[in-house]
Amino acid sequence: MTDYKDNLDFNMERVLHVVGKMDRAGAETMLMNLYRHIDRNQIQFDFVTFTGGTGDYDAEIKKLGGRVFPILANNPIERMLRLKRLLQQNPEYKVVHAHMLLSNAFHLLAAKSAGVKNRISHAHNTSNGQPSVIKKVYEKWALITNRQVATHKIACGELAAQYLFGTTENVWLLPNAVDIREMTTIAKKSRDFISQEFSDNGLKVIQVGRLSNVKNHQFSLEIAEQLKKRKVNFTLYIVGQGPLEDQLKQHVKDKSLSDNIIFLGVRDDITELMASADYMIMPSLHEGFPVVLVESHSVGLTAIVSDQVSSEVDLGLGLVDFLPINSAEVWADRLLEPKRSTPSEEEVLDVLRSCGFDVSLNAKKLAQFYLEF
Repeated sequence: MTDYKDNLDFNMERVLHVVGKMDRAGAETMLMNLYRHIDRNQIQFDFVTFTGGTGDYDAEIKKLGGRVFPILANNPIERMLRLKRLLQQNPEYKVVHAHMLLSNAFHLLAAKSAGVKNRISHAHNTSNGQPSVIKKVYEKWALITNRQVATHKIACGELAAQYLFGTTENVWLLPNAVDIREMTTIAKKSRDFISQEFSDNGLKVIQVGRLSNVKNHQFSLEIAEQLKKRKVNFTLYIVGQGPLEDQLKQHVKDKSLSDNIIFLGVRDDITELMASADYMIMPSLHEGFPVVLVESHSVGLTAIVSDQVSSEVDLGLGLVDFLPINSAEVWADRLLEPKRSTPSEEEVLDVLRSCGFDVSLNAKKLAQFYLEF
């Protein structure tokens, strides 16, 4: 097994975050937003991942002074034992911060077994989907264990806290924050970005998220079919990657939608894409408070989202519409409605700050939280 001791600088507090892989996904992007803004003379982040290959953020993490420790194992028990060994080899870690929903139970058990006194479970979602009977048994064990072994609890919103912890009591609700000032500044310069980048003068719709079942891209393709039937000049830009990519691309080909749907993969210009789109769609099967909806608010983009998404995402700015995911026709109708007026930049900034979505403020709060241990 790899020796994880890596001559780390422990003159400042180092926090070990447990994630699947540091790709451009919701929880990972939230972590990087905080990492970029936290005082790294006081706090440093290191990361444990469980998949092979280089993560999208790995290079930036190393540039910022952090480390990425891959643990490649075949099952949760083996991962738990290897994580325990890592922590035993690096006893300087006083804080383990886990971000993998039900799997947090295994990771925090490893931390407890290794003698780590401060074990944080962070809730980023409101459901684990619709598991089988066997998976429901595992879910019940994981929820109970997680609540017992976590010494501190954080959630992105109330519904996420209720799911993972069964309560909001003694749970720190830490919103998924972004650099709202930077995003609004970029947005002002990027209103024509898609038109210029793709020579697109039609209806511009964007979906941002991992290409996985929970994001419900299949429904998005049904919406696209409805728009095409109505002979609408439109393009759906799908941003992200994931296990369903080949399947979705084949569906697009089979339905002759290749002229209307563009798969953009992982991008580092999502702010520009959002700022120049007409709508964002999110027909997810369930969500907590995804970072991408904070980002869409920051650039003034109207999002049409599934009624399975937490109602907390509506900040009262008129930028979120909820629709059931039982009729692609209804979603197509909404996309073809006349565009509404959007709030001013200052109004957006004031609301986002008051709701706790300013990453600079949250990074200061998080640093203070860690330093109290």
